[in-house]
Amino acid sequence: QVQLVESGGGLVQTGGSLRLSCAVSGGTFSSYGMAWFRQVPGNERESVAVISWNGNTTYYGDSVKGRFTVSRDNAANTVYLQMNNLKSEDTAVYYCAARQGKVVTITPALYMYWGQGTQVTVSS
Repeated sequence: QVQLVESGGGLVQTGGSLRLSCAVSGGTFSSYGMAWFRQVPGNERESVAVISWNGNTTYYGDSVKGRFTVSRDNAANTVYLQMNNLKSEDTAVYYCAARQGKVVTITPALYMYWGQGTQVTVSS
């Protein structure tokens, strides 16, 4: 059984930084494309960042480009999201997700495994 556990969320002031981690167990992490999504109550789940199975391909949502960086450590079965220059509109529950295969996609429905989410709150 594949499990994803996010950590690193919390309360931060505008302009601050946070680093989210997502530890994956029970599967072959190095074969998974990984993604970070976020969701605010009442809104659709938004794609934040995607990283391919080998880390060679990344994608960022327009609202986070230049501020967020996704990375992965296949030896540690962990994917990270470094978030800098945080804004109030970044406040959301952040989820990591995994999908088998080499295709990079931002479509939530194509990810088969999900974490429970971690709250990020940015205060002004």
